[in-house]
Amino acid sequence: MESYYLLIVVVLFILAISDLIVGVSNDAVNFLNSAIGSKAAPFAIILTIAAAGVLVGAVFSNGMMEVARKGIFHPDQFSFAEIMIVFLAVMMTDILLLDFFNTVGLPTSTTVSIVFELLGASVAVALFKIAGSNGEFTSMSTFINTDSAMLIIAGIFLSVIVAFTVGLIIMALVRFAFSFNIMKTYKYWGGVYGGFAITAILYFLLIKGAKGSTLVDQETLQFLKEHTTRILLISFAGWTAILQLLVIFTRLNIMKFTVLIGTFALAMAFAGNDLVNFIGVPLAGFESFKAFAASGTNPDAFMMTALTEKVNTPVYFLVAAGLIMVITLRLSKKAKSVTATTIDLSRQSEGSERFESSGLARFLVRRSVEISSVIEKVTPKKVREFANSRFDDGKSSDDYKRNKIAFDLVRASVNLVVASVLIAIGTSLKLPLSTTYVTFMVAMGTSLADGAWGRESAVYRISGVMTVIGGWFFTAFTAFVVSFLIATIIFYGKLPVILGLIALSIFILIRTHAIHKKRSADYEKKENGKLTKSEEIISHCENEVKSSILQISKLLFLTYENFSKEKHKQLKSIKKQGKKLSKSIKELKAGVPATLKAFQDSELESGHNYVQVVDHLKEATNSLYHVIIPAYNHIDNNHTLDNEQEKELLEFNEAVNEFFNFSISLMQSRNTDHLKEFIGKRDKLIESINSIIKKRIKILKKKQKGTKVSMTYIEMLTETKNLILHVVQLVKADLDMIDSMDIITKTDEN
Repeated sequence: MESYYLLIVVVLFILAISDLIVGVSNDAVNFLNSAIGSKAAPFAIILTIAAAGVLVGAVFSNGMMEVARKGIFHPDQFSFAEIMIVFLAVMMTDILLLDFFNTVGLPTSTTVSIVFELLGASVAVALFKIAGSNGEFTSMSTFINTDSAMLIIAGIFLSVIVAFTVGLIIMALVRFAFSFNIMKTYKYWGGVYGGFAITAILYFLLIKGAKGSTLVDQETLQFLKEHTTRILLISFAGWTAILQLLVIFTRLNIMKFTVLIGTFALAMAFAGNDLVNFIGVPLAGFESFKAFAASGTNPDAFMMTALTEKVNTPVYFLVAAGLIMVITLRLSKKAKSVTATTIDLSRQSEGSERFESSGLARFLVRRSVEISSVIEKVTPKKVREFANSRFDDGKSSDDYKRNKIAFDLVRASVNLVVASVLIAIGTSLKLPLSTTYVTFMVAMGTSLADGAWGRESAVYRISGVMTVIGGWFFTAFTAFVVSFLIATIIFYGKLPVILGLIALSIFILIRTHAIHKKRSADYEKKENGKLTKSEEIISHCENEVKSSILQISKLLFLTYENFSKEKHKQLKSIKKQGKKLSKSIKELKAGVPATLKAFQDSELESGHNYVQVVDHLKEATNSLYHVIIPAYNHIDNNHTLDNEQEKELLEFNEAVNEFFNFSISLMQSRNTDHLKEFIGKRDKLIESINSIIKKRIKILKKKQKGTKVSMTYIEMLTETKNLILHVVQLVKADLDMIDSMDIITKTDEN
């Protein structure tokens, strides 16, 4: 029996290592996004500083988190056998849940995850205990620490609202002082702001770091507590004087210095306090096993009163955990994906957006615009003009794109300082604030105050924020339900179920890793493939057109063929390919504004033709998709077909295929003498379509049955007509685009 539970302890520690890896991948956004987004230093240096913070924080960690032992449930009400079920269910759920969020690139809270997983698993086991003893379900409070759970839920709402509001207000004040013309205002405010920022970060380290450390003795803690105000005042005065002198006499950018110190501080606090989210439960399981092994009693009878006592974690556990986190931080690609989401939502410049707009986002933006208009009307003109001048990013937007930064060092430092202070205040008031929630919402508040959410991007950014916030509440709900279910099946299935769950977890982790790897490769290919010269853009566009026409031709031909043969599986695959092609061209269309900036003033005609090509290509792919959809839906719904026009449709399909082959040949030869023949083929196909539709209408009037198939044919043929018209315009625009670029090239050579 003891060997069985020893195996569970070993599994818990293996899961702890995995949890450290997926946990760091998710929480890296908390301390990396400001430095990376502002490019305060090369990426390697940022990682080195963050890694140092993580390692120091791990060594100074408060070890085993109280919530893992008695913050959510009362351990003395559970036996050793029951408590091990709770811990095992929690760790399995935590790994799978965090890995899912890492894979989709959304930041979530490891604190909330672990809390609701503990709640779900302990509630499940408590229900079994109550049912087994024929007790009342109202006695659940005997097992569950409901007050603590409610405080944590309240903390979630509080951290979201407060962090966003405070971030917005502080950023507005700081930007008003500095404006976007940093070089002009830096010499006046740089030293004072830097002194305040570093003092705020120091306060954060004193409250959040030293207070929870097992390596800081009580006398030191008492001294820090009694002299906190004096320490902060001395720090502010000293740092302000030093930094102001550096501003005057050196070229050192103290903003970068502030951002890097803030990165170290947040990384240290993350490791020192959130480390327990990953290893707290396994360590609690280890302590439980030691107490059980020493007792020599039955695991079902040995109650876990030992977990109510304070336990210090051995330093070697903390060092090992810190090293694992540092290695993960350096190697994890999923950490970069999660960080990219926050940076994309807060970047100053416009561009392709990660999220689509939503109805709620459009409503909020519309109301905000109306309120803004009212405020603008009642504000005196001079006041309005002065305020606008302070928030006018002007040429700074071009600097962002040229230097490839998401936001400047001023906003990066505000992100770090405000997040640090809020987390420190929350800790001192014993409020369970999530570091992820605070840092993310502060970043969103500062980006809004900085004007990053303009009319061009606001709906997409707000949709993204709501998606992330929705994911947080989804985390809580899913963590509770999945942990509850896993605890239930372990309770009844024992070892076979445990082994099965381990195998399933390994499979899921491998699968999500493969999905993320493919997605990352596609993203990197897309980023690396961005072109900056008009000649390259034209050449790439021409290849894209040829490739797309070939794919459109193939999918259209196969749609008609498989529709007539009622092949559902093949049509489903065609639908998927058509959707992928349409999405690809839609992204090309979204990137047109940025692409046009590569064209010179002398290349205006080529730029105009490029826009025409992309427009017709988008319309052609849309028409194709609307040919595929009715065909697929008809077969998917098991509707009947008739053979009255089968031969005519197959001949038409061959003629369309010949038309597409001719279009490719025309583009390759670039012989405009064949345009007349090409247009003649178009007209002949349109006549054929009109003829088939008229015959189908006669069939529809004559027959009582076959309404569905007739309407499907008409819909498919009508969209095919639109497709053919757009392809002709696409080929003509493509030829014009190439010709206009050739003229410019020859002019430049002469």
